[in-house]
Amino acid sequence: MKRLNPFTKKTPVVAVVRLQGMIAAGNRGQLNDASLAPVLERAFAKGKPAAVALQINSPGGSPVQSSLIGSRIRRLAAEKGIPVLAFVEDVAASGGYWLATAADEIYADESSVVGSIGVISAGFGANVLLSRQGVERRVYTAGESKSMLDPFKPENPEDVARLKRMLTQIHETFITHVKSRRAGKLQEDPELFSGEIWIGAKAKEVGLIDEIGHLVPVLKDRFGEKVKFRRYGVKRSMWQRFGASFAQDALAGVEERALYARFGL
Repeated sequence: MKRLNPFTKKTPVVAVVRLQGMIAAGNRGQLNDASLAPVLERAFAKGKPAAVALQINSPGGSPVQSSLIGSRIRRLAAEKGIPVLAFVEDVAASGGYWLATAADEIYADESSVVGSIGVISAGFGANVLLSRQGVERRVYTAGESKSMLDPFKPENPEDVARLKRMLTQIHETFITHVKSRRAGKLQEDPELFSGEIWIGAKAKEVGLIDEIGHLVPVLKDRFGEKVKFRRYGVKRSMWQRFGASFAQDALAGVEERALYARFGL
């Protein structure tokens, strides 16, 4: 029998992990470290795969969750001695690009949206609306910064300055991470870390990706026509599938839709 023949070459297997959707803690996003931890552990451990392929389609989200997921991928890759390749579909932007940089090589389609290396914070101000309706906002705190950026109070320049300092620190961490993971590949471009996005070949030109290519042909070229794919992804619970958390899912869906819309998707 073939499995008993020590001289028969084993058919290579590549574990394919799908990373799709908004990155956020808890139930707000499809992707977070808690939900992906068991998925990634199985992908790297089951059957000693020849490689792990990340199938990425994400407009980003939480910088912390992006970092946690990326760090887990790198840790497992080092522990198991397994190469990681990322394949961008529609978009790998902001936190989605952070996930892509967890790979040793990044591939994308000619029309893939890549980059957006920046940090954003957005909200609404409702103080004028409340005032017109005769509603008075009352806030009591111990600590002068405790009500920072309260959407029902007039915007405070000191709060805005404080927020911008926070965003700058996160942005610097993002830049350092990308420079480390793409060392020797990035081009000198003043727009590279401005939050700008690049499409396909242009992303390759500035060094954000390695090649234009799709998952199946690239991996068949590397591991042979008989390579097998073992697919992994986050599964929704029965309660989620049948709408037990409909309101929460709907809000998360709106938020995710807004993130994709920023890139024309």
